[in-house]
Amino acid sequence: MPIDLIIFDCDGVLVDSEVISCRAHANALTRHGYPITSEQVSRRFLGRSTKQANLEIETELGRTLPEAYHGDLQDELFRSFEADLEAIRGIHDVLDVVTQAVCVASSGSHQRMQVSLGSTGLHERLAPNIFSSSQVKNGKPAPDLFLFAANQMGVPPERCVVIEDSLAGIAGARAAGMTVFGFCGGSHCGDGHAETLRQAGADLTFADMHQLPELVRRVEAEAVAG
Repeated sequence: MPIDLIIFDCDGVLVDSEVISCRAHANALTRHGYPITSEQVSRRFLGRSTKQANLEIETELGRTLPEAYHGDLQDELFRSFEADLEAIRGIHDVLDVVTQAVCVASSGSHQRMQVSLGSTGLHERLAPNIFSSSQVKNGKPAPDLFLFAANQMGVPPERCVVIEDSLAGIAGARAAGMTVFGFCGGSHCGDGHAETLRQAGADLTFADMHQLPELVRRVEAEAVAG
């Protein structure tokens, strides 16, 4: 079947934000009584919503995180985005040439994406087709967000390709019945990340965003052939 919609995750796929984000989360959590490294944040919470991460942390702590934590984290994160964040190399070129509809399905909040996508010139290119886990009951790895995005775009799941960099995102896309490409071109993707995504169920993996249009054409051709 033809591919009519490309669904992009945001962090680590559109913007090279994961290293910045994990560092900000680790710093804020440590300051507020939950010592953790940025590597541990990445391992445990990559691709999941802040709400899900906070619930898990609060269960371990046996108390709620202080109200000051949330503002502290947001301030540090947004300052870092505005100072250091870059778009994934090649994404603007890809958006210039893909013929399919595109949208964003992210575990991040709309406010966060306004800052991250806005600072890299991507928000104006992708709005209003930007969807957040705050709009569904269950975030990734549940399929809810991907199904919501496809429904909003008027495209059946089997005609969607999802571009994801996290295990939670891969699982959610597969549960939604969509083709999923594992992207491993972000600065947070070390050796073995591609294989990890394949083992998690990615239909294929790639590290150069410029490859995406040809990969979509290849998947369409293989579907026609058989």
